[in-house]
Amino acid sequence: MINRLSSRKGFTLIELMIVIAIIAILAAILVPNFIRARAQGQLTACKSNLKNIGTACEMYSTDNSGRYPSGLAKLTPDYLKSIPTCPSAGQDTYTSAYTSSMNPDAYTVFCSGANHTAAGTNSGYPQFNAFQGLVENQ
Repeated sequence: MINRLSSRKGFTLIELMIVIAIIAILAAILVPNFIRARAQGQLTACKSNLKNIGTACEMYSTDNSGRYPSGLAKLTPDYLKSIPTCPSAGQDTYTSAYTSSMNPDAYTVFCSGANHTAAGTNSGYPQFNAFQGLVENQ
């Protein structure tokens, strides 16, 4: 009897199925958390991009008698090396979402589209403007 048990090698089918079921349950629990964490990281990077654009607009304003640029293209290459892109959208979402006015002199730039709904923001947010700075959600 001892000789018979020691010669047995490998796993039974039931043991393998139990291990696979446990791994599937753990994956079902962890995958949504990873997706949410990735979306939150992309939102944070987008906010950082908007703050950088806001800082470049303020520097442009200082150099141009208090006037903000009429378009983001005027910020390159002196104030920004290039116009950043939203990490969630993978394309330039800020250029089309930039507006400026002369009376009062102000600007607003936001992440266009619903790129950050997985992180809990509404469409068109986050945004950055001349009066409030970063506006995260409404």
